Amino acid sequence: MLFPATNAGSLPKPEWLAEPNTLWAPWKSSGAELARAKRDATLLAVKIQEDAGIDILTEGEQARQHFVHGFLENVEGIDFAHRVEMGIRNDRYKAMVPQVVAPLRLKGRVHADEARTARAHTTRQLKFTLPGPMTLIDTVADRHYGDRVKMAFAFAELLNEEAKALQADGVDVIQFDEPAFNVYMAEVSDWGIKALERAAQGLTCATAVHICYGYGIKANIDWKNALGAEWRQYEQIFPAIAKSAIQQVAIECVNSRVPLDLLKLLDGKVVQAGVIDVANDTIETPESIVKTVEAVLKFVPKERIVLTTNCGMAPMRRDIAEAKLNALGAGAKLARQRLG
Repeated sequence: MLFPATNAGSLPKPEWLAEPNTLWAPWKSSGAELARAKRDATLLAVKIQEDAGIDILTEGEQARQHFVHGFLENVEGIDFAHRVEMGIRNDRYKAMVPQVVAPLRLKGRVHADEARTARAHTTRQLKFTLPGPMTLIDTVADRHYGDRVKMAFAFAELLNEEAKALQADGVDVIQFDEPAFNVYMAEVSDWGIKALERAAQGLTCATAVHICYGYGIKANIDWKNALGAEWRQYEQIFPAIAKSAIQQVAIECVNSRVPLDLLKLLDGKVVQAGVIDVANDTIETPESIVKTVEAVLKFVPKERIVLTTNCGMAPMRRDIAEAKLNALGAGAKLARQRLG
């Protein structure tokens, strides 16, 4: 299939599961009731995507309060009880983060319940997202390793363990989310790609990395407004990604200041092209999506284009997110008709 549609990963949570329109939204139940609510929300996310015509589904990250901390909660050696304030993404914003206080080990499976639930209830391809090693170390305070690179590779080993288990659960695409890749560009080429490859080592399913300028929240919008008329940061890291073993790259392409000619630097990779803007509530039309696809086609062969959202949709209103998913499915169908 040409131009299959997917989404970056997260979808808004139902208001009976968590506080709506909020990042880090608190759960509205606990214990066995929360486990059931997470399962129900996962099933709902799968159904909504199928109805919208999405081809490569996610579980919507419904069982995770946050895309990073949802993984960290299942890791030994992390102290959540004594959080400290730390600058995130090179001090773009402050957050209260847990501390790494001992060697890192998985407590067991991290995402088995939601992956298996989603896999059992759809015959379509399933993509599962995990935070990348560089983004993980940028979201915790180190009180044990004393070395960013050493800690990143410790996380990479744990990610690899869970990724292999997700593959065994029937996941078709493992995507590592690395928003830190457009902040620490020199480190990406120095060790970030190597850590990412360690996280994906031995996988036989498709592998992807998602890089973006972030959710449509104020801290990110203010930062992006300070980056100038063209966002050419990717020019520094795309060549290294192109040489890596990671097969797909997810990148924002609509209402973005990223020059699309930079996509030529990803020669040989499948490009998950963001055709849905998550930073505003305007609903794209199938025609506008086709125009974005046509712009991407100038630099990427059509057989290597997947259509997606610019970033996760977790903080959005559910009605807006669902309308955008419907537009994405319709836009992918129209692109196949006109450009296939």
